[in-house]
Amino acid sequence: MQQYTKAFISIFSLIGFSSVAQQTVTDTTKTSKVNQLEEVVVTGQIEPQSIKKSVFNVRVISAQDIQRQAGNNLADVLNQYLNITVSPNSSAGRSTVSMFGLDSNYLKVLVDNVPLVSDTGLGNNVDLTQINLDDVEQIEIIEGAMGVTHGANAVGGIINIITKKSAKHKWEISATVQEESIGDEYALLKDKGRHIQALRLGHTINDNWFVSVGANRNDFTGFTDERGGRDFTAYEGIDLEHQRGYSWIPKEQYFTNALVRYQKNNLRIFYKFDYFNEALDFFNPIVKNELVGLDTYRVSNDRRYDTNKFYHHLNAVGKVFNFNYNVSLSHQKQKRDAEDFKYYIQTGEEAQNKKYTYQETEVLYSTGTLSNFFDNKKMDLQVGYEFVNTNGYSSSLSGNFNGGNQEGVSLKKRLENYDVFTALEMSVTDRFSIRPGFRYSFQSKFEDQWAASLGLRQLFNNGYEARASYGRSYRTPTYDELYTYFVDSNHNLQGNANLTPESAHSFELSAKKQTFFDSGLQLSNTISASYLNVADRIEQAVVAVVPSLQYKYININKYQMWDVSSTHQLTYKNLQVKAGVSFMGISRQLNSGVIVSDDKFLYNFQFNTNIAYSVPQWNTVFSAYYKFNGRQQQFVEDGSLNDPKYILQEIESFGLLDASAKKSFFNKRLDATIGARNILDVINIRSSVASGGGAHSAGTTNMLMGYGRSYFLKLTYNLNL
Repeated sequence: MQQYTKAFISIFSLIGFSSVAQQTVTDTTKTSKVNQLEEVVVTGQIEPQSIKKSVFNVRVISAQDIQRQAGNNLADVLNQYLNITVSPNSSAGRSTVSMFGLDSNYLKVLVDNVPLVSDTGLGNNVDLTQINLDDVEQIEIIEGAMGVTHGANAVGGIINIITKKSAKHKWEISATVQEESIGDEYALLKDKGRHIQALRLGHTINDNWFVSVGANRNDFTGFTDERGGRDFTAYEGIDLEHQRGYSWIPKEQYFTNALVRYQKNNLRIFYKFDYFNEALDFFNPIVKNELVGLDTYRVSNDRRYDTNKFYHHLNAVGKVFNFNYNVSLSHQKQKRDAEDFKYYIQTGEEAQNKKYTYQETEVLYSTGTLSNFFDNKKMDLQVGYEFVNTNGYSSSLSGNFNGGNQEGVSLKKRLENYDVFTALEMSVTDRFSIRPGFRYSFQSKFEDQWAASLGLRQLFNNGYEARASYGRSYRTPTYDELYTYFVDSNHNLQGNANLTPESAHSFELSAKKQTFFDSGLQLSNTISASYLNVADRIEQAVVAVVPSLQYKYININKYQMWDVSSTHQLTYKNLQVKAGVSFMGISRQLNSGVIVSDDKFLYNFQFNTNIAYSVPQWNTVFSAYYKFNGRQQQFVEDGSLNDPKYILQEIESFGLLDASAKKSFFNKRLDATIGARNILDVINIRSSVASGGGAHSAGTTNMLMGYGRSYFLKLTYNLNL
C-alpha cells in the first residue's frame, strides 16, 4: 500500500467522520418485531422473499448484531453461532470457518452471491480476517448441500454477505475509531493492541443514482503471550519458556471500497470495487550468532508477506420480454509476495533481502439467471449459468509442487468450469410449495459433475411451518491436493493429479412455530434434524513404506454426520433473547493405506445464547453472547511403523463469552460501544491431537484458540444530511 493512501486513511479516520448509516436503538414495538421475524433473504432464492416463504432454512446476522459485537471482520462474529467453528491459525495470521465438522474446503463464502477468491480456490478456504464488515447489510447462512444454486464445494453450506447499496438520507457520512486490547497487551497508538480506523461516505445523488466510498485500517500488533517479540535476544536453548517472536503474528490491513448504483423502473445496475492490502510479519524464533569483523551479532532469518487483492463486481437486475434477469460479472485477483531477510536484533538492520511472488490467483467469474417464465404467482422457473476461469500460481517457496514430476518448481495451472442449472418453484396450494433443482457442470480438469436438490415447505395453522430438503453436491480437489510435492529426509508427500471430485448427499427436516401474544410477547421455536454423507473423501494415505514412508492424496475416506438442533427466540418489550442447542454425531472412516480407522460415531454438543436489552430513555443497548463448544473427538494415526493404529483423541470443551454496551449521544450522532471479548479468558485448549497438526503423528499438546480476555472501545460519529 502506498504511503499516501495510508496517510489519507489515517488522517480522515481521526477527524471523526464515517459513512455508516445512522443506527437507532432497537424499536421494540409489535410492528418492528413482526418485520424482524419476516426478514427478506436473497440467498438461494429465485426472487428475494421473506424467510417464511423460503424453502430453505436461512439464518440471518443483521447489521445491528454486527454493531453490537463491534465486529470489524467476519471472524469477529461467526464464532457465536451453532454448528459453525472459526479455526484460527496464529502462526499464519489467518482464520477459516468450518460447518458440521467439515473444514473450509466444504463451505462457500460469497459477497453479493459472488464467491471470494482465496489462496487455494474460489469461495473456499477463505481467510475470514480479510473480509471487512463496514458496508454489510446482513449475513445469510444456509446449512446443507447447495450445489444446485452455488456449484462446486458448497457441500456443508454457504455464507452470503449482502452489502449496502442505498441510504435513507441524501448524505450519510461517518467515521469510526476503535481501540482494542490483545489479551492484556495494549498501548494507545503504539505497537501493542488492535487499532482500527474507518471512514465511509454515502450519497444519494437523485432518485436514480447512489454512490458510496469507504476505507478501513486494522492494525493488529500481535500477541506475544509467553514469547519475547521481535527484538528478544535470549540465547537458543537457554530460555525455552520465552522464545523470540509472537504467539499471534502481527499484521496490518487496509480495506477500501467504492460502489456506484443506478436504478430506474425495473432496471438496477451496480458496480462494486474493493481493494485489500495486508502486511504480515513472521519473526523466526531461532536466533543465531554471526561474527562480523570483531563483533558478534544476534541474527534471525525472518520473512514478511505482502498481499494485494482486487475485486470487481458488475451486476444488472431487470426485466426483458417479461423475463426477470440477474447477471453478475466479476474479476478478482490476489497476489502474495514474500520477502526473506536477515534481521540483526541489536541494530534493527536488515540484510540480504530477497523478494518472491509467493502465490497468485486470478479469477474471471460470471453467473446469471432468468426467471418468471410463466408470469404466474403459483409457479416460477429459473434457469441459470455459472462460468469460472481460474489461473493459479504458486512458487516453490510456498511449498514444493509437482509440475510434470519435477521437484521444487513453480506451478501455474488453469482450471475452468461451465455450469448450467435450473430450479422450479411451485406453490401447489397456498400453503404447500415444492422446489426441485438440477445443475450440470462441464469441467476442464475433471469428469463432468452434477448436483440435484429437492425442497418442500408446508405452512399450517397457528403459526406452524415445516420444511424438508435433499441435496446432492460435489467438491473438487484443491491445488495442494492435486500438485503438492514435498520431499525431505523425513517426509515424502505427493499430490495426485488424478484425483476425482468428492460427492455428498444431505437430508434436512425442520419444524418452526411462531407465536404472537396481545401483550407484545413474541416466540419463535425451531427444531431441525440433518444428515450428511460424503463419499470418495480426499485424504493422505501411505502408498509406500520402502525405501521411505510415502504419502499421497487419494479418494479413499468416508464421512457421515447427523445433527439435531433447536433454536428459540423471545422478544418482549425491550428484551430480546435467542438460544440454541445442537447435538451432532460424526463418523470418519480413515484409511492410511496400511490400516483403517473405526467408523463409529463420535459426538459433540454445542449451546449458544445472546441477550439484548434496550433502555430507550438512555439510548442504550446492553448485549451478551455466549457459546459453549463441547468436547470434540477424532481418530488420529499414532505414526508408529512397528504397530500402526488409530487412537481416539480429543479436544477439551470450552466456552466463549462476549458482552457490550452501545449508547448514542447528541441526537444519535455519536455512538459509543464498550465491551469485552473472550471474557472467560480462553487461550490454550488442551488437546491430545498431534502438535504439528498432521494426521500421521500423535502427541499431547495445547491448541492456541484465543489470545485471552480483551477489551474494546468503539466510537462512531454519524452525520446524516
